Amino acid sequence: MDLEHTIQQFQRAAIEFAKGNPAPVKTIFSHRDDVVLANPFGPAVSGWSNVSAALDLASSRFRDGDVTAFERVASYLSDNLACIHGVERWRAKVAGGQDLASFDLRVTSTWRRENGEWKLVHRHADTITTTQPPDAVLRK
Repeated sequence: MDLEHTIQQFQRAAIEFAKGNPAPVKTIFSHRDDVVLANPFGPAVSGWSNVSAALDLASSRFRDGDVTAFERVASYLSDNLACIHGVERWRAKVAGGQDLASFDLRVTSTWRRENGEWKLVHRHADTITTTQPPDAVLRK
């Protein structure tokens, strides 16, 4: 299976994730010990059992959502490894809210070929999509 096809599968799975269903996304992630996830809801975790639990937690905070755009900024590709950076535009009811909220995620994903299939081995997503003041990095 080629990488672009797998990325399209992930994009469809992300829409399900925005509705609160983590199952399709979980099939695209690597299930190996070196898999990593860093999302806006907590610290980075590694290892499939931790990543699986973090995906469950994150998806449980979304309802009735959609990902309206996937904008690729840069791609770095080799035969067995790929890194893609982009912006995802989401809409969902978040954390029990009754209204759809729009938010953007800055995302870096690393893909690896495993047994002939592309798997997501690293995903870092955060809400920093605009210039931040210098003190934004300080803990308050």
